[in-house]
Amino acid sequence: MMSSRIGGKSKRSGELLAKKLQSEGISNTAVLQAIAQSPRHIFVPEILAHKAYDNTALPIGQGQTISQPYIVAKMSELLLAAGRPKSILEIGTGSGYQTSILAQLTDKVFSVERIKALQWQAKQCLRAMDLHNVAMKHGDGWQGWQSKGPFEAIIVTAAPASVPPALLSQLADGGRLIIPVGEQSQILKIITRDGDTFNEEQVEAVRFVPLVPGDLL
Repeated sequence: MMSSRIGGKSKRSGELLAKKLQSEGISNTAVLQAIAQSPRHIFVPEILAHKAYDNTALPIGQGQTISQPYIVAKMSELLLAAGRPKSILEIGTGSGYQTSILAQLTDKVFSVERIKALQWQAKQCLRAMDLHNVAMKHGDGWQGWQSKGPFEAIIVTAAPASVPPALLSQLADGGRLIIPVGEQSQILKIITRDGDTFNEEQVEAVRFVPLVPGDLL
C-alpha cells in the first residue's frame, strides 16, 4: 500500500532537503517546513526512490517529470510573497508533489491535470499523506477551472508558449500567477493583476515540460 512507503527515514531526508534549499536561498519558513514534512519518495517510481531527496527533477512516466525541489520551493515562495492565499489553482498536477506542498500552505488547492493516469497516482499519494483539501479536475490546463475562480494565486507547472488567456481571466484582482513561459528558451514569470492591467516580472531561466492543450485518458 502507498501509506506503507511513508517511513521515519523520509522525515529525516525531508529535513535535510529543506536545509539544502535554505542554503540555496529559499527563506520562507512555511515553504521550508512543507518541504521537510513531505515524503518526496512516494511521488516517484520506486526504482528512483533512492534519488527522491536529491535536488533534481526525475521522470514519473507519461513523458512527465517531478520538478526539481528547488524550483518547487521557489515557485511556492513566490506565490506566498504577497501573503497567504486562501485558495490556489494549480495547472499540472503531475506527480502531486507540488500539490502536496501547496496543500500545506493554503486552505484549498484546485488542481487540473490532463493525463488521467497521473491524476489517479497523485490522488493516492495525497491520500497517503492525509491531505484532504485538494480538489482535482481531469481536463485541459489551458482552460483553467473557471467555475472555481477567480483565484488569488495560480501556479503552472508546465510551460506554455504564451500565457493562456483563460488563466489571466481567472486571476483575481491583486492576485498573482507564477508561470514558466517559452518553448526552446523558458523564463519563470510573476504576473500580477491590477484591474484590467497585468504586470509582468521575469524571475529566472527554467526548464519545464510543455503545457500541452487538451486532455488524455
